[in-house]
Parts: sequence; structure tokens; C-alpha cells
Amino acid sequence: MNLASLALQGLLLIPVVVGAAYALIRLGAVAWFALRRPWREPGDGSGSHSVADSAQNVSSEGPSSPNSYAPPVTLLKPVYGLEKNLEECLRSACLQDYPEYQVLISLQRPDDPALPLLRKLETEFGSERVTITIAKGEPRANGKVFNVSNAMPEARHELLVLSDSDVRLRPNFLRVIVAPLRDSAIGYACTIYRGRNAHSWHERVELLSLHDLMANVIFAHSTGASDFCLGSSMAFRRSSLDAIGGFEPLENYLVEDFEMGRRIQELGLGIALVAYSVDTMIDLDSVRDWWRHQLYLELNNRMARPIGFFATIVIQPLPFALLLCLYRLFDPLSLGILVGSILLRLVTTGLSMPLMGEREGLRNLLFMPLRDLAASASWLLALRMSTVTWRGVEFRLGRDGRMVPLVRDRSG
Repeated sequence: MNLASLALQGLLLIPVVVGAAYALIRLGAVAWFALRRPWREPGDGSGSHSVADSAQNVSSEGPSSPNSYAPPVTLLKPVYGLEKNLEECLRSACLQDYPEYQVLISLQRPDDPALPLLRKLETEFGSERVTITIAKGEPRANGKVFNVSNAMPEARHELLVLSDSDVRLRPNFLRVIVAPLRDSAIGYACTIYRGRNAHSWHERVELLSLHDLMANVIFAHSTGASDFCLGSSMAFRRSSLDAIGGFEPLENYLVEDFEMGRRIQELGLGIALVAYSVDTMIDLDSVRDWWRHQLYLELNNRMARPIGFFATIVIQPLPFALLLCLYRLFDPLSLGILVGSILLRLVTTGLSMPLMGEREGLRNLLFMPLRDLAASASWLLALRMSTVTWRGVEFRLGRDGRMVPLVRDRSG
């Protein structure tokens, strides 16, 4: 075996070793994060403690204590279309165990097929609880930001909570997520999330991708490796939003939550990641939808954290272990490395899932090797992508994460 061959095999082994070390360190970070819980949510139906059962910085008197921090809240729910689990998710927002709050549901257009459902909820819960707004005009780029921006004049309260339309909430959610804002030095708080209702194989792979993303967020939070802002479930003050110019300046950003968090931190305010998870209902009709979302997640990572995006390639052991097997013609040594990499990945992920309240993921754990190979392929494609399609419109991505509409030459 010549020197060049040894060097190549050594290069292939680097991500295998680094990835194995990262898997173990990340498991430790998840365990440390999950242990920071002063109380459990009663009636969660689980005999084991998990991130899903807990909250950081919540009064030890419990979520229903009259002395708990519970100022009036406006809960923002941007909606686009009649999603499969929309009624369940919106109803969970209307059934919060919280003294005073407004559910502000925003639509982009008056012919949205979800409007009859929203009117039904408005009638059922009353206009004091549910407020519906319909935007005028067309969004420039980011439809979610356009949605909530147009709804803001109807927001009644200083404390704001943003929750995506596909997120299902447990009754104590508002009490948990606003608790860190008792501290005036905290600019925003967010929770992690977990996939739910995965049926097809590609939805199961999506569920595992969401778990992996949240485990990476916990690692980044625990080590201070990078900042984050999870816009699917976050709380902040209206005064902070006004200080960064409101939602309007964020309308052209692909990763609007990261940009929003960055600007709030520039005000000198801190962030809080609450040891609690919400449910993201997975609804992917086809393999094509799943693949597009995979690319979208990779592009989000590249735009928000370019250094972290490039670094992820060295913590993906499976594709490199597979390449080593191909190079060595699947000899016993390379096969042992491949099998060991897969087993370590399954064991560390399987141990982290209960800590994060992820029980559905355990049933789909054997899809993890497929998920890792798909992630490597989407990483390679996202590395070269310079455009993104949003609601049928193609945009060019700038270096700062802005989306610029592409104007095609129609002459001739």
C-alpha cells in the first residue's frame, strides 16, 4: 500500500472519528440540558422525565400557581392554506391554561381555504380570544413575515408569542415560554420542537431530521458554539420588536428568525432556550415535497451559520465509512468501521430521544442511515445552490441571506 493510498484512507477516517466523538459529546449535552427542569408537567402520560416534561426558569410553585409569571399575551399564528392538522394545532392554541391571552390568526389572502375553519374557531371561542386578520397585497418574499407584520396592528398586548401553524401546543405552553421574560435582560425565549404524525417513509426520515436539528441546537446552546432563534415557537416583547424596526425589515430574509434573533441580541439582550418541546405536525404529501424541505433546511443552515454549515460535513461518519468500504472492497476492517459507525449513531440517537421527549422517533430509528445519506446529498446540493423557490416564485439568495426576486428576460 503506497503513501497516497494511506493518506486517502486517513482522510476518509477523519470524519468517521470526529463524527463518533461529536455523537458522544452531543448526547452528553442533551442529557445535561434535559436535567435542568425544576418541575414536571402533570399528566403528560410518560413515566420517564424528559425535556418535554419540563421548563427552565419556571416558578417552583407550578404552572397553575397564582404567583406564577403570567402577564397578558398575544399569541401570533400565521396561516397559509388548509393544512392537514390545522384545526388540531389552532384549537390547542385556544385551549391554553393561561389567565389572559389573545390568539391572533393571520392570513395572506381573503380566498384562503382555511378561512371557514378560522371563522368556526372565532365563533366557538369568541372574539375576545380569537382575532382573525387578512392581509392586503402580496408578500415581497417571506410570506410568514408578511403575515404577522400585517397582523400586528391588532395585537393587544406587549408580550408576544409566535407559533407556526403546524405546531401543536400543550395547555401549559404559554406559561412555560414566557417565564424567562420575567428577567428584563432576556430579549427572547424559544423552545425546541419534535416531529409528530409521520406515516410514509419520507415523513419518518423528516421526523429524524427534525430530531437531529434540535439535538444540534441543544449542543450549540450548551457549548456556546453558535447563537440561534427558533421562530416556530418563541416569545419576545413588542418593545424589542419595535426597537429593531418591526417585522417589515425581515420580509426579504430566507431565515427570518435567525435575523430577528441577531437584531434583538444587538440590543444587548440575552436569549433563553427553554427545556420544553412543542409538536410539529409533519405533512409531506410526496417524496418531492420532502426533498425540497431537506434542501430548504440545508439552505437555512448555510445562510444563518455558514461556518457551521461547512463544518457539518466532518461530523457525518456514515458516508465516509461507506466510501472507505468501497475503496477497500468491503474487507473486514472497513466493514467493521461501517457497522460500528451505524451502531454508534443508532445508540446515541436512541438514548437522546427519550431525554428530548421524542417517543415516536424511537419507532423509526432504523431509518437513520437513510436519513444520514440523504443529508449528505442535500448538503452537497445546498453548497452550490444560489436560488430558492418560494410559493412558486424564484429568488436569488444574497450572501446576507436576503431573497431577491429573479426577473427573467421575456424578450424574443
